[in-house]
Amino acid sequence: MSQEYSGIMIYAEVHDGVIHPVTFELLGKARELAEKKGTKVLASIAGYKVKELAQELILRGADIVYLVDDERLKSLDVMAHRDAVLKIIQKAMPEAVLFGATNTGRTLAPRISSYLRTGLTADCTDLFIDEKGNLVQVRPAFSGNIFAHIVTKTRPVMSTVRYRTFKPAERDPGRKGEVIELELGNLGETGYRVLRKMEREKVNISEAEVIVAVGRGLKKKEDLQIVKELASLIGATIGASRPLVDDDWISRDHQVGFSGNIVKPKIYIALGISGSPQHVVGMKDSGTVISINIDQNAPIGEYSDYLIVGDLYEVIPKLIEQIKKIKEGNSPS
Repeated sequence: MSQEYSGIMIYAEVHDGVIHPVTFELLGKARELAEKKGTKVLASIAGYKVKELAQELILRGADIVYLVDDERLKSLDVMAHRDAVLKIIQKAMPEAVLFGATNTGRTLAPRISSYLRTGLTADCTDLFIDEKGNLVQVRPAFSGNIFAHIVTKTRPVMSTVRYRTFKPAERDPGRKGEVIELELGNLGETGYRVLRKMEREKVNISEAEVIVAVGRGLKKKEDLQIVKELASLIGATIGASRPLVDDDWISRDHQVGFSGNIVKPKIYIALGISGSPQHVVGMKDSGTVISINIDQNAPIGEYSDYLIVGDLYEVIPKLIEQIKKIKEGNSPS
């Protein structure tokens, strides 16, 4: 490998002054890779009023933090943030750069890799150093049926990594590190202008402890109401398989699976979900899986602790009725 590039860099994602948890997972993996390579862990952070966050990255494992703090980075102007991270990468010359496979990471990483004319491996589920010292990137392929091992020849190696895939780096109050601040400099016309801000439903399904997920067993969009009622009764977050998202029945924030979110709830209730490999890869590490499916041979059954064979339109109303009785202090019938 070229001696010109050195270090494993992570992109620290920040929203409203808070570091996204995927950042700490990246730091944990970067620490592991760097120790195997005998190199340093580098962190890049760009935004507005982010200086005070640099120390947290050091405590979590970064040896050097490169930061760009500029009011022009207050909103997620993609091209402005791209230029800021590019400035950091060109200064630090890391051998590899890891991004979270979040909406932000998936937006920034390809623009940066394209500019640098280097490869980008998306949605990695593992990273390791092989016997030749190469960074091997592992990702599901063919809807999760196989796992591809990818080695990028160009530098820096760039990867997006699935959230909730790696163990977060632990905080070490005694860690010391270096902070290097860079100026953003002049920006060209980015093509973005904020007209107004609108609040939208905030869904963080990756952190949910109880999920009620629904699939193609649902016949029409309006029937989501009974799913919402069940979820509300048990304090669950609603999940969905890809077809419902593709049909615009529910937002992509709710999608579970290879092209959606990786979830690890204590309880996962699958309603009318067949269990395609694409979906299973997103929920297979759930604590207890309860499935309701009209087909007793549906693949989801292999991943279920409990399988209720029946029509969800018959089972869910009865389930709701029994839960209400329990909540009211009555014995279920």
